[in-house]
Amino acid sequence: MLMLASISLERERVDIIDRFKQAVRRTPEIMSAYYVTGEADFLLLISVRDMAEYEAFTRRFFHESDIKAVKTMVVMDRIKASLALPIEE
Repeated sequence: MLMLASISLERERVDIIDRFKQAVRRTPEIMSAYYVTGEADFLLLISVRDMAEYEAFTRRFFHESDIKAVKTMVVMDRIKASLALPIEE
């Protein structure tokens, strides 16, 4: 299963942002992570086997006190997945 999670931190301090980035890098379930502008601070692509594994992941990863809000979306269908850039010759 794939999940998309938007993460909002309590404060946008450099030490909090860096600590969160380090936690993301150490977590194997997180396939991709982006530090973004807008309502959320980070967008995560998370891969788990089932909802029970996702619940265990959330209990372990999102216990961090610097996290203000987490919004999770379950991926229903992967329409397109590519990291290729449209380079013209």
